[in-house]
Amino acid sequence: MIDLKDFEYDELIQYLQSIGEKKFRAEQIFSWLHKGAESYDEMTNISKATREKLERETYISALKIREKYVSSIDGTVKYLFELPDGNCIESVVMRYHHGLTICISSQVGCKMGCRFCASTIGGLYRNLTAGEILNQVIFAQKDIGERISNIVMMGIGEPLDNYDNVIKFLHNVNNEKGLNIGLRHISLSTCGVVPGIYRLADEMLPITLTISLHAPNDAVRNTIMPVNHKYNIEELLKACRTYVDKTKRRISFEYSLIHGVNDSMENAFELAELIRDLHGHVNLIPVNKVEERNFEKGSSADIRAFRDKLTSLGINATVRRELGADISASCGQLRKKVIQC
Repeated sequence: MIDLKDFEYDELIQYLQSIGEKKFRAEQIFSWLHKGAESYDEMTNISKATREKLERETYISALKIREKYVSSIDGTVKYLFELPDGNCIESVVMRYHHGLTICISSQVGCKMGCRFCASTIGGLYRNLTAGEILNQVIFAQKDIGERISNIVMMGIGEPLDNYDNVIKFLHNVNNEKGLNIGLRHISLSTCGVVPGIYRLADEMLPITLTISLHAPNDAVRNTIMPVNHKYNIEELLKACRTYVDKTKRRISFEYSLIHGVNDSMENAFELAELIRDLHGHVNLIPVNKVEERNFEKGSSADIRAFRDKLTSLGINATVRRELGADISASCGQLRKKVIQC
């Protein structure tokens, strides 16, 4: 059986024509899928004969809300979505002055092993399909009843480890006949899968690429991010420079501040020297507490001092707002609890 949401628009046209349907049906069906239709019976402008034909060969994937939490502090909404096979993923909707932003997952679990991240505990179960990635946006928007205008691919999983499905998702979510979310409103975060960065540069998509750097040198990065043993910082930044040269898009860097590991003034100086020529923004993240790890964040004064040091060295740096603090909005925590149960 084929999930219709796994088709890109042109692929949907080809499929429908292969079963004897007219080309215009693709626009009708694509629109229904992106509005969150969960059955063919909802597609009232499609003939019964066509719907019955589709039901014999295809299905419409959906997500079930397993758990939902709404922050009383800032309105952040955290979802634990259940997939048809019983696996769970997390998505978070955040409110900003410019609209709603959703943080979505690209895999069930993760194999990258970053030691400060809850999402990787238990390893990788499987990739999400293009339709399953898309469904997080569709069903969150449907539940909230408001348009989601921005997407960050920083949830569970490594997007560039699920490359083909992620690219297909980006094409679909950007399609004007569907959700029509602009690619410039989408950020994709990678822990440093270098071949994927080169492939992404060739796509020439005007998304924002974010590098989860989290360390100013290989010695520190090797201890907290196993991917660095395969693609070290020199290789990673070389790929970043190629990406910038080819796409003319600036790169952002994520840097989780871990007290006593990567948050000294010397580390700030190293970081500034490392990325200076890339002219990218640094998003400083006070490390999230993970029960299985012993990492701690520094004091507010320590965090400000690190930011101010970067700024004094000419680096554009800000501290990420901690949204949804009362609902543990960082990804991985809810799914981990369900697995343990």
